[in-house]
Amino acid sequence: MEEAWEKLKKIIDETDNIVFFGGAGVSTESGIPDFRSVDGLYNQNYDYPPETILSHTFYRRMPEEFFRFYRDKMLCLDAKPNAAHRKLAEWETKGKLKAVITQNIDGLHQLAGSKNVLELHGSVHRNYCERCHKFYDAEYMLHTEGVPKCSCGGTIKPDVVLYEEGLDNRTLTRAVEYISRADVLIIGGTSLAVYPAAGLIDYYEGNKLVLVNKTPTSRDAQADLVVQGSIGEIFSRL
Repeated sequence: MEEAWEKLKKIIDETDNIVFFGGAGVSTESGIPDFRSVDGLYNQNYDYPPETILSHTFYRRMPEEFFRFYRDKMLCLDAKPNAAHRKLAEWETKGKLKAVITQNIDGLHQLAGSKNVLELHGSVHRNYCERCHKFYDAEYMLHTEGVPKCSCGGTIKPDVVLYEEGLDNRTLTRAVEYISRADVLIIGGTSLAVYPAAGLIDYYEGNKLVLVNKTPTSRDAQADLVVQGSIGEIFSRL
């Protein structure tokens, strides 16, 4: 662990072209649950697994239950950025980090000070009326009941990519551009199991692919450096 950390520190110190690609593990250290994990809490409170609730089909068929889950599990508005978020923002300020590409929807990277954040799966902080496209923030959504309605009568839909929905093409294109041009690609807090997002790392052409995760990933063999452990703890020491 110590040797891997020293290698990572050396890689970071010697570059000014880092791209970070992050998943749920970056947010769980801020107390935000990984809603893809089915645990006792979900089983007690919901009749369906998170993957089902967070699908486009379920949103259309059972909107009240969808929004109950959305308010309860996805609007974690008291969460604060952790050491990983703060370190990434610091690197960007210093000109070392070019972009944060995230699968998370909580806005914690921006709260920590990161400016160039590519949100592959959208954000709970953006919600729009499906009829007139009026904007509503997360705080508004948290205090609604049932299916949230716009002043025009339309349903307010979170700007979050649900299962069965496609990713935003412009965001994908920008992510590919940053990854393909990166000197160092750091992937953190993700098992790289969710596609198409996980497939983005195939566009990396460099030789400094770093994986930071608590558990092994399917891409460990491809990495130039694997650092196993808490991403917040590891980044706080860099």
